Amino acid sequence: MKPSDPAPFFQPTAPATQARLLADVGGTNARFAWQAGPGRPLVDEQVLPCADHASLPLAIQAYLARTGHAAPSHAAVAIASPVTGDWVQMTNHHWAFSQQALRDSLSLTTLRVLNDFTALALALPAVPAGDLQAIGAGVAVPDAPRALLGAGTGLGVSGLVPNGCGGWVPLQGEGGHVTLPAETDREHLVMAGLRRRYGHVSAERALCGQGLLDMYTLLCEADGVTHSTCATPADITKAALAGHGQQAVEALTMFCALLGSVAANLALTLGARGGVYVGGGIVPRLGDWFQGSPFRARFEAKGRYAAYLQAIPVWVITARQSPALLGASRALDGVA
Repeated sequence: MKPSDPAPFFQPTAPATQARLLADVGGTNARFAWQAGPGRPLVDEQVLPCADHASLPLAIQAYLARTGHAAPSHAAVAIASPVTGDWVQMTNHHWAFSQQALRDSLSLTTLRVLNDFTALALALPAVPAGDLQAIGAGVAVPDAPRALLGAGTGLGVSGLVPNGCGGWVPLQGEGGHVTLPAETDREHLVMAGLRRRYGHVSAERALCGQGLLDMYTLLCEADGVTHSTCATPADITKAALAGHGQQAVEALTMFCALLGSVAANLALTLGARGGVYVGGGIVPRLGDWFQGSPFRARFEAKGRYAAYLQAIPVWVITARQSPALLGASRALDGVA
């Protein structure tokens, strides 16, 4: 049974006929921005913790109240969820809504709701080179498919494939929920522990914030040491980057290795010779440490296809402004 849709939460006045409300909604934070019209810059970006708001409509209301903007005529919402019909239920948060009810409550002329990594994929051609950190070598093949993945509250996966007319088609799937590949004894140990906890061990079970914490806890338990020193994923990352704590370092190292394997699987599946992009909330914060991690070695460790993968460039997206907001704008432009 779906909960009742909320009644309109305010009465819009003096709508801005060309203005756009853009949203990038993850399991932890919702990012909003305003665009005065097509091709105009994105302004007034704000980050609102999802936990501080009972629903997406109330978060939108809070954003409009904070910025003082009139009700928009158009909106695009990139959200960490499958979008397969009118009803949208987030995977890693309790927010859920009817697209029609959201459109009506905002008196919108246009509403686009799409997966957050589909929106991020749409933005890839417009991400400046200065917002990309190269990991390893490789040269992109023009007009070849591009792969995208990123770990945060969950594991997002998407990509771009050429449409044959000089443009791109973004992929909207749930590749983060493929079965996790494990290679080493310690990885199999962690996988066994995750299987006991969750049943199916998807890639997302390990390659997200909670997954990093689970890996650390399981490694500590296997080694017979206390794991009270790192209570959050941020604690583990901080300790590992400082080289403090064997299990913290091992957990983050394993995280990067497994991400490399998953990224390579995606690259092979899509034939992503146009490059692999890594976004999300975790890896971009690792900086130069990620360069020295086993990510690239595991990315290339595919036997007979090692040379194929060695030729594929990988970039970490380091942009401060969420590129998914730009992707949401491009969706309103009719790019996808």
